[in-house]
Amino acid sequence: MALFRRLQAIRALNQTIGIRESSSYLLGSSRSYSSSSTDISNGIKLNSPRFSSCLYNGRNALPWTHRSTMTLRSTMAMELPIFLNDKRSATTKVNAPPQARQMGALKVSISSPGFIYEPYAPRDTISFWRRWFTKSGWRRTKNDIILELKNAYAIVKLRKTGYSKHKFYVEAIKLYKEINTLLANGDKTALRKAVTEKMYSELKNEIKQRQSAWNMSKLYWEMIGPAVLIRTLRARLIGVDKSDLNKVFIQLTLEIKTKQKFEAYDSKGARVAGDKNKEILVREIWVFEKSLFHPGAYWRLCGRIKA
Repeated sequence: MALFRRLQAIRALNQTIGIRESSSYLLGSSRSYSSSSTDISNGIKLNSPRFSSCLYNGRNALPWTHRSTMTLRSTMAMELPIFLNDKRSATTKVNAPPQARQMGALKVSISSPGFIYEPYAPRDTISFWRRWFTKSGWRRTKNDIILELKNAYAIVKLRKTGYSKHKFYVEAIKLYKEINTLLANGDKTALRKAVTEKMYSELKNEIKQRQSAWNMSKLYWEMIGPAVLIRTLRARLIGVDKSDLNKVFIQLTLEIKTKQKFEAYDSKGARVAGDKNKEILVREIWVFEKSLFHPGAYWRLCGRIKA
């Protein structure tokens, strides 16, 4: 009888240890989002000058994989509630591709996560009365604050690498013009260096569709003057190694408005689309990506969102 009681006590102790280990694992995901001036797991100060200067509208998330350096794909199922004031637990679920699971301990070099996490979408406006005097409005206000804090944290992390908004905007517009020119010329070789692997596959198919409908040698595209508008809609970090907080990619979603001229011809030389004598205002939403841990990494286009 005494032996039976000892076995029961040992089983209860093992269960308790297992629960504590699971809790510490979830807390580890939360504690990873910390910097010299901010610790998200302990609550972020809203009056911090570093955060108040870089709040953007939009949503962001910081997913982490269970494997050390596993290649991520857009088909992965991911979920990440954010830790704020220890009221919500942070979890991440990732279903790795079958090829990756078969690799076991083999480490794969990651050049891009291969997906856009939480693509930008405008949020509906709500009235002052509903926002401050209804429960649904309070929840919306809380979510809005959380979303902006996610963006702010990503920008703070990026600034530690020497990021300048003005320099980045100049580089983004240059890349925007370059990619559109390469698309107009059907130059797939040069295009590969300016975009991520997944985006290259999409643009290559787009070029094939153009070639089947238009005479690419006579396609005309031109951007008129500087950009009319460029602004950041969202910023987010994507971690690839939970044990190393520096192994992250950053994605910035930009709204770009430019004046353009476009004209396309068929195989017989007849104009079938556009008019190069007319300027049109074009609004696009592009997502630019950069690794913060690869030496010599540079910004590339990783996605376009329907405006």
